[in-house]
Amino acid sequence: MKNVSILVPETAVIEAIADPHYMFKAVNQFLLASGKPALFNVELVGLSAEIKLENSLFTVHTDKLLKDVKKTDLIFIPAISGDIATALELNKATIPWIVDQYTNGAELASLCIGAFLLASTGLLDGKKCSTHWIHAGQFRTMFPNVELVDGAIITEAQGIYSSGGANSYWNLLLYLVEKYTDRDTAILASKYFAIDIDRNSQAAFMMFEGQKNHDDDAIKKSQEFIEANYQERITVDLLADMFAVGRRSFERRFKKATENTVVEYIQRVKIEAAKRSFESSRKNINEVMFDVGYTDTKAFRTIFKKITGLTPIEYRNRYNKQAAA
Repeated sequence: MKNVSILVPETAVIEAIADPHYMFKAVNQFLLASGKPALFNVELVGLSAEIKLENSLFTVHTDKLLKDVKKTDLIFIPAISGDIATALELNKATIPWIVDQYTNGAELASLCIGAFLLASTGLLDGKKCSTHWIHAGQFRTMFPNVELVDGAIITEAQGIYSSGGANSYWNLLLYLVEKYTDRDTAILASKYFAIDIDRNSQAAFMMFEGQKNHDDDAIKKSQEFIEANYQERITVDLLADMFAVGRRSFERRFKKATENTVVEYIQRVKIEAAKRSFESSRKNINEVMFDVGYTDTKAFRTIFKKITGLTPIEYRNRYNKQAAA
């Protein structure tokens, strides 16, 4: 029997507690139906016996207090909500327990922005991690020693797992079901819950918003120039000359301020504009390509797929049903 402990932190997202509970309870039923014994002992655990969430809209009654959980095999750390710094402060008393359990052999799995609480333990330092794409900049600022993997649905490092944004955690749940049971059971669970079992990227859902939370005015103005003139051919030399900064210094400052190289930033702005066009217009691929300043079809398709995980046609067909028809 594997002990699965679902942590119930203050300000938790209720779905990120209920869904892993539902998944692993359901897998037990699948196993019993096939003549096998149930595998998972699933418990809700927390610092108190009763935890109110979402302004007392929900009340979660834990099965055990953390101090009474002596040994577990897998801990789920669900997404937290509201101001992240406040949420981490409210839940800092859970950190020693998480560290102790990991030291004693438990595996850890964070769901969405539960990665912030997991990273607060220090156990992610030097390891890869994923979280919701919209919080990537804040995560990097708060935890510079963690290697955040943009767009990843699942990461795994030394018994520590993380998932991407929002419903991406369903793919991590399936991944762990397969690890602890077998592929057939995971496939059955994916069909029961109607989840694409092998989705491995959240890139198609990401929206690029240039990182401007910095104090380098020249770089900020260069970002604004790029965003206002993405239809044009913009080079690093052009920007460096425009703001009277040497090229090497400009590139170094740009990377430090935005966490992107100049070329990456230009590409992401152009592709974000292309995505919006595919979503809302009936223009064909070449028309959109020219609108965002590309003239090489192969280069455009390659960069588009690198950033979104989809080809331009696949993206248009997924997000613009009128154009697809």
